[in-house]
Amino acid sequence: MNDHSGSTFDSFLEEEGIREEVEAVAVKRILAWQLEQAMKQQQKTKRAMARELRTSRSQLDRLLDPQNTAVTIDTVTRAARVLGKRLVLRIAEPGGMKKGGRTGKGRRLAARR
Repeated sequence: MNDHSGSTFDSFLEEEGIREEVEAVAVKRILAWQLEQAMKQQQKTKRAMARELRTSRSQLDRLLDPQNTAVTIDTVTRAARVLGKRLVLRIAEPGGMKKGGRTGKGRRLAARR
């Protein structure tokens, strides 16, 4: 059994060798949630969304699956555009610290107007 007392959650994930996987799933969960929320606000069905994306319902289901991290940036960008949004990507310093000592939120992906 590993003793992780006093360590950060990030260091625990590093030690377990799963940090990148956990972060990818977390980011994908946020993106899927944001896309679903925008669809609900616009009362857009999955069928209508798939049609506007010129893709299949099963492909849309993969896009909206919070566990499926094998989705391209192009696909997310197209989905955001169909919903009148845009995808914003940012690479941040590890640990969420920006230059000048201001705290950030780490990697941030957002589909917004």
